[in-house]
Amino acid sequence: MELIEIFGYLGALIIGIVLGLIGGGGSILTVPILYYVMGISPVLATAYSLFVVGTASLVGAIVNARKGMVDFRTGIVFAIPALLAVFLTRRYLVPAIPEELFRVGDFVVTKDISIMVFFAIIMLLASYSMIKGRKDVAGEAEAVQYNYPLIILEGIVVGVLTGIVGAGGGFLIIPALVLLAKLPMKKAVATSLMIIAVKSLFGFLGDVQNTPIDWPFLLIFTGISVSGIFIGLYLNKFIEGNKLKKGFGWFVLIMGIYIVLKETIFKV
Repeated sequence: MELIEIFGYLGALIIGIVLGLIGGGGSILTVPILYYVMGISPVLATAYSLFVVGTASLVGAIVNARKGMVDFRTGIVFAIPALLAVFLTRRYLVPAIPEELFRVGDFVVTKDISIMVFFAIIMLLASYSMIKGRKDVAGEAEAVQYNYPLIILEGIVVGVLTGIVGAGGGFLIIPALVLLAKLPMKKAVATSLMIIAVKSLFGFLGDVQNTPIDWPFLLIFTGISVSGIFIGLYLNKFIEGNKLKKGFGWFVLIMGIYIVLKETIFKV
């Protein structure tokens, strides 16, 4: 095994640890690690990311469900439009993107570049969400309410974004659950893991027929990430997740800026 591969698998462990520590954010690292470290193409990296993110989120959702923290009704209402959107995006939209989009002088904007730049934009939005932090605007005793049109619209938007970049979109889902379904923050975080698991794994099915999957690699990478979740959950007993989240948000911000520069200015 080469040194670069060892760093890649170490990154898989870090993904899980971050998810376990702060309840999200780790999935935003999956595509950069697969692309820049493991040398996998952006389209395949986003497909693999859906499986890794979906499996890791499923483990977290099961743990939270056993504690009674998952609101299944709200999760289903949100997940149905999201999973349909992510599946259709992976099955039809992503394959339909041409390999060469346009030229700016001698610089060719390719499909790979556009996916990575779009991913970097999502990273910047996610970093803002983590740095700013969240406020629990819904009280614990407040009844769950549904704004169905907005929930469906939000689910479609999150599904399309997830399908393109392969990230879970928790930074969009959690505020939507709090504001549109009036869920308390703790239940919103737990329920978001269920939604991410369902839509990510369902979206991955859109790639199975179109894309050759390296199952031994993918299962090993995913297994390491899942093991990292349990390490993160253990460390969470000793480390305050909220403080880590802001620090990690700044890291994601720097990574997002780096990807934009690397895929545009540094490629010229």
